[in-house]
Amino acid sequence: MKITVCKDPVHLGQTAAQLVAQVIKKAIDEKGEARIVLSTGASQFDTIKALIQTDIDWSKVVMFHLDEYVDLPMTHPASFRKYLQERFVDHVSLKEVHFVEGTKENIAQLTKQLRKAPIDIGLIGIGENAHIAFNDPPADFETDEAYIIVNLNDTCKKQQVGEGWFATVDDVPKQAVSMSCRQIMACRCIVSCVPYPVKANAVRLTVENSLTNQVPATLLKQHPDFHLYVDRDSAAQITPESARKGCPTLESYTEL
Repeated sequence: MKITVCKDPVHLGQTAAQLVAQVIKKAIDEKGEARIVLSTGASQFDTIKALIQTDIDWSKVVMFHLDEYVDLPMTHPASFRKYLQERFVDHVSLKEVHFVEGTKENIAQLTKQLRKAPIDIGLIGIGENAHIAFNDPPADFETDEAYIIVNLNDTCKKQQVGEGWFATVDDVPKQAVSMSCRQIMACRCIVSCVPYPVKANAVRLTVENSLTNQVPATLLKQHPDFHLYVDRDSAAQITPESARKGCPTLESYTEL
């Protein structure tokens, strides 16, 4: 695990995008294509904006994404397909795009495409309740399914309202199709971009706790190539000392 503390969300996005671009380019050089997973939400705005400005040959990149609300049309402002289409897909010429459509019928087809070859890098956000994708606590660490249907807890719903995607908690769908925890961990490299003050407690819980499905993001610390990017606000509740105590295998803690 490597932790990088950036001065603000924009700096975080630019710094993380440099690493992501390196991994993608290396995969293209070695295999002729790169396979990536993207997450959404307000915390990913600056990273995606910086990433589309890099000199990647996007025609050799296959994109998947993490999750989508069950039965939410792509035209809805909160749709993650809409989010990625408008903020990423429309700006680059990808080899393939595989969206989570938020239906049971889509899961089998999506799984088949996803498992054709390894995923080179996953941009995996961490929620205010420390969820990864929509795997809210207590998360299922055991299922081997690539995508599962999950129930969203109240903290997760409140985050969606707080970020402006829905007017009220009652408007948030009760379920979502989410990439499973084990499938996320199958990414060869994982990058988590987690800015903003509202994420400070989730960052602390992730960094300082041992593995527990009550703090789903602690699973990421078990990954051999995990990079956590935070800004000064989201890192406010951790220190290099607490990070080393919570993650004995911590490789670096860098403050930029």
